[in-house]
Amino acid sequence: MRVFTSFDEFAALKGEHLGYGEWHVVDQERINRFADATGDHQWIHVDAERAKDGPFGTTIAHGYLTLSMIPALGKDIFRLEGPKMLVNYGTDKVRFPSPVAVDSRVRVGAELLDVREVAQGKQAVVKYTVEIEGQPKPACVAESIVLIVL
Repeated sequence: MRVFTSFDEFAALKGEHLGYGEWHVVDQERINRFADATGDHQWIHVDAERAKDGPFGTTIAHGYLTLSMIPALGKDIFRLEGPKMLVNYGTDKVRFPSPVAVDSRVRVGAELLDVREVAQGKQAVVKYTVEIEGQPKPACVAESIVLIVL
């Protein structure tokens, strides 16, 4: 865990990789719960028998499940102390280059792409890359925009 005691200390790392989170298993229960929460019960996600004969040979996680896991996967990479609050402002350039097969292990890496002044305070753009253990291509690459209220 990298702890930054000021925004300036954090901003000085613009363009640098901040580290990696821990590995987490994406099991069928998690996939099923996400399907229930979103109403997306497509067979490639929830029907193990049918998925055996499908394009991936097994069920796969929803792309949006992978994206939604980024905060949990990255919670131990860095912390910025001092702001009144950090607010998720949005996400840019989201891509899903490779599917996450059931029972795969994933982790996320973070890179600080940009920091800037905005009317409400500061903004940081962090590029998160969700890796799949043993796979050459990532599961998800997304640029997360965070509003930092000092």
